[in-house]
Amino acid sequence: MSDWTIWAIMLAIGLGTFSLRLSFIELLDGVAVPHAVRRALRFVPPAVLSALVVPAVLLGSTETAPPALSARVLAGLVALAIACWRRSVVWTLVGGMATLWATDLLTAAVGLPW
Repeated sequence: MSDWTIWAIMLAIGLGTFSLRLSFIELLDGVAVPHAVRRALRFVPPAVLSALVVPAVLLGSTETAPPALSARVLAGLVALAIACWRRSVVWTLVGGMATLWATDLLTAAVGLPW
């Protein structure tokens, strides 16, 4: 496949994505969205985030340890606890990444099984 073909495919996909998003904005500009739909749409971001994060934490590891002992699972649990406690995306990311990096450092230094 040539470079021009790849660029044409990327441009077509970008234009298609933009068109789909713009169509909802333009077509639903004057339409009143029912309260039940607005209430249901509030749950879309957490559902999408969960669909992306949970498989990466539980199944995305190439480590030999079982998922119950994985550094990713530990970091995910710490991030979940921070998210429930602080209700801040920034602190959740900082705490989860710090736990993951600390666990990786301990694994390299001490030789933990995960």
